[in-house]
Amino acid sequence: MTNITEKTKFLVIGGGPGGSTAATLLARQGFEVTLLEASKFPRYHIGESLLPSILQIVDLLGAREKMEKFGFQRKNGAYLMWGSESWPLNFGELAGDQTYAFQVERADFDHFMLEHARSQGVKVFEGVEVRSIKFEEGRPVSAGYLMKNGNNGSPKQGEIHFEYLIDASGRDGIMANHYLKNRRFHKIFQNIAVWGYWKNTKRLPGRRDGDIAVGSIPYGWLWGIPLRDGTMSVGVVMHRDALKSKRSMSLEAILLEAIDESPLLKELVQSGECVSDIKSEADYSYVSENFCGPGYFLVGDAACFLDPLLSSGVHLATFSAMLAAAGLTSYYDGELTEAEMLNFFEKSYRQAYLRFLVFLSAFYDVGRGRDNYFWEAQKLTQEDVSEEDLKLAFLKLVTGLKDLSDAQSDTHNYLLEEMSRRIDENFDLRQDKVELESLSGESKQVAEENASFFSSVEGLFSLSQDSAIEGLYVTIEPKLKVARLTS
Repeated sequence: MTNITEKTKFLVIGGGPGGSTAATLLARQGFEVTLLEASKFPRYHIGESLLPSILQIVDLLGAREKMEKFGFQRKNGAYLMWGSESWPLNFGELAGDQTYAFQVERADFDHFMLEHARSQGVKVFEGVEVRSIKFEEGRPVSAGYLMKNGNNGSPKQGEIHFEYLIDASGRDGIMANHYLKNRRFHKIFQNIAVWGYWKNTKRLPGRRDGDIAVGSIPYGWLWGIPLRDGTMSVGVVMHRDALKSKRSMSLEAILLEAIDESPLLKELVQSGECVSDIKSEADYSYVSENFCGPGYFLVGDAACFLDPLLSSGVHLATFSAMLAAAGLTSYYDGELTEAEMLNFFEKSYRQAYLRFLVFLSAFYDVGRGRDNYFWEAQKLTQEDVSEEDLKLAFLKLVTGLKDLSDAQSDTHNYLLEEMSRRIDENFDLRQDKVELESLSGESKQVAEENASFFSSVEGLFSLSQDSAIEGLYVTIEPKLKVARLTS
C-alpha cells in the first residue's frame, strides 16, 4: 500500500506498543484504522523487560501463538539485591494465572506488534511524520504529514481527516507538547539511565536464567536483562544531580563504576565484554493534565512517563490502548455517550498511573537502609500529585477506606505507608519458597490478598467488575467493549 487516503475513521500516531495495540483492537472490531509511524521499523528502543500483563494483551490481539513462537526470552520473575536484603520473585507464586512474561529486544518486539497490526487490517504507513494537527470547535479533525519517501522517492506532504485521534507518539507527545501544552514534570524520579550491552556474561542460575537481575547501590540501582541472542542489557539509574557530579567521566566509566559497586551485577558481568556503544536517557517523570478529550486519546508515553524500575512502560501503553479501543467500540455501538467514554478512560488510566507512582516511590523506600540524596529524591510529595487524585486512585483498593476518605494532609503518608507494608509483606512471603508452598488457612489467605492487591496495581484491573468506575468496566465477551454493571 503506497497511498494514504484522505479520510479515515481512526488515526493512530505512532507504531510502538501503545499505537499498534489500539490500532489492532479497533481493526479487529471492523473499524477503519490508519496508523502513521515516523520511523522505519525495526528501530531501536530501550525498555526490554515486560510484565505478565502482556499475555492478556496479546491474547486480545490474537497474537499469543505468534508471540510464543517468536522466541523471545522467557522471564519467570526477578532476582533483587536491594539494600541489605536479597530475594527471588516468581510471577504468580502467591496467586494468579500469569506466571511468566518475556524479555524482548524492543526493535523486534515493536516490529512484531506493528506487523501484526498490519495483518489485522490496519493501514500502516512507516516513514510518515505527523507535522501538524487541525482543530474544529476544540476537536482535532485532521493531520498534516510528511511522507519521507513518496512514490518517486521524494518527500511528499499530505493531509488526512479522521473522526478520532489516538496519539501514541511517545515522549514526543504531539498533542500534549504542541497543542494542549498540558504536560507537567514531577519533582520525583528525575533520573538518568546509562546502559550498554554485554556478551559472554553469566546468567542467574537454574530456571532463573531468563529473569531480570536488579541490584541497588548507594546512589541508585542497576539492571541486568538477559536477551535471546545471548547478550545482556546492563544499565544504571541515578539521579541527574549524581550524573552531573561525574561529568568529568565518560558514560562507559560511569557504568563500569556502578557495576563494580553492585555485587550482583558485578558477578554476572565480570566474565563478559561490552559489545555496544554506551547510551543514556533522561527519565524525567511527567504527566499530562488530561489524558483525553473530545476527539482524542493520549496513550502510553504520550500521556505520562514514570520510571524504569518496575517495567511499567509497555504495560501502561498497552493498558491505555485497550481502554481507548474498548471505549470507542461502545461509543460507536451507541452504548456510551462520548462524555461517559472519556470519563471512564481518564479515570481508569489515571488510576493505573497513580497506583504505579505510589508503588514506585514506596519500593524505592523499602529496605534502603541509607540516607542518600538519590533515595530521598524518589519520595512522592504533595507537589507531585493532589490528595484528591490519590484518594480516587486507591478507592476500593486499600484497607481502612473510611480513614482514606477522611484523610486530609496525610493522604500521601497514609498511602505510602500502606504500600510499603504490602511490599514488605510480599517480600516476606516470597523469601522462603519451601514455606510458601506449604501455606494454608489464614496464611494462604494473606498471600492471596496480597497478590490481589498488586494485581490491581500491575494488572489489567479494569477487566474486573469489582473495580468498576462509576458503574463501568471493560469486558472481552462477546467482544471487547466498556460494559455497565447490572443491578
